[in-house]
Amino acid sequence: MLKNYFIEITKNAIERAIELNELGETKELTFELVCDAPKNKEFGDFAINISALARTAKMAPPMIAQTIVKHIEAKNFSTNVVAGFINFKLEKEFLNDVIVNILNKKENYLKSNVGKGEKVNIEYVSANPTGPFHIGHGRWAALGSALANIMKYCNYDVFQEFYINDAGNQINKLGKSLEVRVRQLLGENIELEEDMYPGEYLIDCAKRYIEEKSTLSYADYAKADMLRQQKELLEKFGTHFDLFFSELSLYENKEVESCMETLKKSGKIYEKDGATWFRSSDYQDDQDRVLIKTDGKNTYLTADIAYHKNKLDRGFERLINIWGADHHGYIPRMKAAIDALGYDSNKLEVLLGQLVNLIQDGEQQRMGKRKKMVTLDDLVEEVGIDATRFWMLMRSADTTIDFDIDLAKSQSDKNPVFYVQYAHARACSILRKAVEKRVDIDNKTELAPLLTQNEIDEFNKHVSVLDMFESLSDESMEATKALILKMEEGKALLANAVKYRAPYMLCKYLTELANSFHHFYNYTRVLSEDKKDSLMKLSLVMCFKIIMATMLNLIGVNPVEKM
Repeated sequence: MLKNYFIEITKNAIERAIELNELGETKELTFELVCDAPKNKEFGDFAINISALARTAKMAPPMIAQTIVKHIEAKNFSTNVVAGFINFKLEKEFLNDVIVNILNKKENYLKSNVGKGEKVNIEYVSANPTGPFHIGHGRWAALGSALANIMKYCNYDVFQEFYINDAGNQINKLGKSLEVRVRQLLGENIELEEDMYPGEYLIDCAKRYIEEKSTLSYADYAKADMLRQQKELLEKFGTHFDLFFSELSLYENKEVESCMETLKKSGKIYEKDGATWFRSSDYQDDQDRVLIKTDGKNTYLTADIAYHKNKLDRGFERLINIWGADHHGYIPRMKAAIDALGYDSNKLEVLLGQLVNLIQDGEQQRMGKRKKMVTLDDLVEEVGIDATRFWMLMRSADTTIDFDIDLAKSQSDKNPVFYVQYAHARACSILRKAVEKRVDIDNKTELAPLLTQNEIDEFNKHVSVLDMFESLSDESMEATKALILKMEEGKALLANAVKYRAPYMLCKYLTELANSFHHFYNYTRVLSEDKKDSLMKLSLVMCFKIIMATMLNLIGVNPVEKM
């Protein structure tokens, strides 16, 4: 937020200088201002380059900067000009205010009103109920749930939905596959047909079918059993859906039929070569698409159109779908359908995600549904939920992930989730030690705690760390300032993560924040016999713990207190 703040006040100062005709022929700001840290830290904490104004101002960049600076009212910061840069140096009061605000607002410190209550439907994972989740499903589960958490935190009204593809031929094939497995267990000499599901998971399903003496059809039982397992794993994985929507219900409630009738009445479908076509090329698609095949069966698109109409009819202002990269060509036809039905296709956003490569012992593992596989459940069992979620979120959705199992399990600084969680645990350890009884090693006697929790709470009610800044060494002051600025940066970071639908930004930020804290810890002795000094430094540790825990909770990773 600080970068945005300095950009805004600089922009206002430029507009004021233009209004007073102080910048030559410049009539308006025609380029984006960028705020970054200056290369030389002695110049300040932030810098904005205004040299591009020289084209119209017909002045040397330093003169332009000096003219603009006159219209900047500095509050808790100072300004200086170097070449075409305006530098901003934060005063200690500014840093103190960050600490005060975090301790006052706690887990709400990073909140914003970016969403303004917009009603959003996020649909993700949506796997066929024909077998266990593969690794890719884990990426969509982590991405969708983290995005939902972040958007809720930023005041979006979020509804999470799982679309069950249970109306296609794959369910009949699943039922036939289960029947073969049951008959095999009962002693029949029968083999799976070539197009059936050969996964070993159906053997366990067949055992349950026999033990329960189920009266359900094989297809209904297999679907229910697979869906139950999927829901259990999703819950275990920290992914909570508000609705599991059945594709079959669209046919049972005649929504597909109604949708087709609407398109027909508006002239958006036609008959050709014995099939029914949708005029999607009238909109954003490159060609028309088949809705009903020559054998009278609907394509996947037919039910999907009805499903998106259903979501829009439920009043959602924005639909966000998370799909695999192989669905890229599906986006134009879906947007075309939404427009054809009389809705605004701009309400639909689709996040396309790349695959996950699973690496173990330096080799890529095979993943799939057809034979013995590495499933999401296997991965969670091997490395844990926290590591799985963090690794799944570390990269932008449009980038392939190389998930290194051995590294994800390691207790090493090279393992980002361990590095981040260890920083939080270290902060918790410092806070515990402050109020725990101590031992005099020389005399082997028990000493009273350095501080009481009441003393800490009272100090934080009227916290001020200004005196702490005066006592720090140069190295410690730089590390302390860097940590405070990194914590404050979290507000802008979250706003951007929402704007770009990019939870991976939080993982990157958490790693940087952990690094800032470890650096601070290495240069600063937090606890000492000086109670006031300890209280001031503890307040900074508490702020770090608050920001770290908030961010970890948003991505669904446990902020552990001991390691």
